Amino acid sequence: MAVRSKTPKKHFKALFRVYLGPEIALGPGKAELLGHIAKTGSISEAARRMEMSYNRAWLLVRTMNRSFKQPLVQSSRGGDKYGGAQLTKSGREVLNLYRALESKFAAAIKKPVGQIMSRLKN
Repeated sequence: MAVRSKTPKKHFKALFRVYLGPEIALGPGKAELLGHIAKTGSISEAARRMEMSYNRAWLLVRTMNRSFKQPLVQSSRGGDKYGGAQLTKSGREVLNLYRALESKFAAAIKKPVGQIMSRLKN
């Protein structure tokens, strides 16, 4: 008896990346990291929530800060008690603009994506 394989679940994912030269200045992962930093006030906690290393998170923060005219994240040393991180005014603005772009794009493509998805196998 032949085993019938299940058709994969249909889905669509649009990803935006902003480049400065060869580097990704901002993309979905960096936007998510910024959101977690804003919520937690901590790069290390943001990294934990994304299941990434602290060093990787710091690399992403440094890339973003280096890429924009004004830094997006400001941090202070001091460990659990006195240290922390927060988005700068520019960081909050850039994150809000990125999220607005995602939202507007999703609304604009809803119909054509639905038409494409309806043509996929069930």
